[in-house]
Amino acid sequence: RHTSTPVLLINMLAGSQFSFRLATVAWRPVGIAVCHRSLCSVATSASVVYQDGLPRFRIPLPSRGKACQFTMKPLTNTVSDLTASIRNEDRGVEQIIFYTSDGLRIAGSDSIESLLRRDFDVQLNDQRFAVTVPESPVVTHESVDQLADLKAMISQLHSALNTPEYQLAKEKELMQQLQDLQLQLEPMEAIRGQLAEKASRRTRILTWLSLSYMGVQFGVLARLTWWEYSWDIMEPVTYFVGYGTAIACYAYYVLTKQEYTFPAVWDREYLKKFYKDADKSSFNVEQYNELRQRINDVQSDLRRLRDPLMLGLPLQQEKLMKPQPEQQ
Repeated sequence: RHTSTPVLLINMLAGSQFSFRLATVAWRPVGIAVCHRSLCSVATSASVVYQDGLPRFRIPLPSRGKACQFTMKPLTNTVSDLTASIRNEDRGVEQIIFYTSDGLRIAGSDSIESLLRRDFDVQLNDQRFAVTVPESPVVTHESVDQLADLKAMISQLHSALNTPEYQLAKEKELMQQLQDLQLQLEPMEAIRGQLAEKASRRTRILTWLSLSYMGVQFGVLARLTWWEYSWDIMEPVTYFVGYGTAIACYAYYVLTKQEYTFPAVWDREYLKKFYKDADKSSFNVEQYNELRQRINDVQSDLRRLRDPLMLGLPLQQEKLMKPQPEQQ
């Protein structure tokens, strides 16, 4: 502990007796982390003062008989932080309790800001000290919220004053991007239309062939049942035909990992034909999908820019309102 040169104060008392009082002044450290400690003469009371906008608690430590100063941050520190700092300075403090002036115990989770809103008492072991809180120049949560509202209002005012020019420039930029993307997509769109028509035609042919096969199968079984043979002979045949169809559907699921439904089969056959013809004609499907996605994003930005209600939407809501692009 670094101290300045002690100053010896000599007072004359009755009976020619002298008492010596040793006053020391501690060096003030630089860079306060959680607690700032300042030794002074023997203290008999606790107090709170404000320095540099921060509250400083002057708490008398029972073991040392002297006061220690603790600097806390009102908005981030709690009563538990102050209690931990006191115990860290004086290991002899076994009990630290804060009370309101009405005698209610203050929880350790309360913030320092809440503690300093009214006078309070602090109990150290068996000693209890009343603390008078001075007028607070500290920024509170309410003032922080008011400051945030003021910033938002200034931002809205700035946006309102500069919105027309910005919107016109941004709309012009987006329109130019949209035209460039559409020019790149136009030749690919023509090729995609041809490939889609071929794939759709083949899928329709397969659909009609499947229907024709089912009709022929029904006619053959009916002929064998009522004209060639009897129902007693054809019943096992129809059973195995039905069971074989079920096996074929299950095999389709095992091989494709898709349920055998007519829309799923249609899409699968359509895409198989489309990608097969795309490889033959050197049509880049990934590039086409990327261009479609970019065009969709630009169109969504244009709608948002032209709609005053959508300008105030958060980003996640803006993404949800974008329609999904058409992809192959």
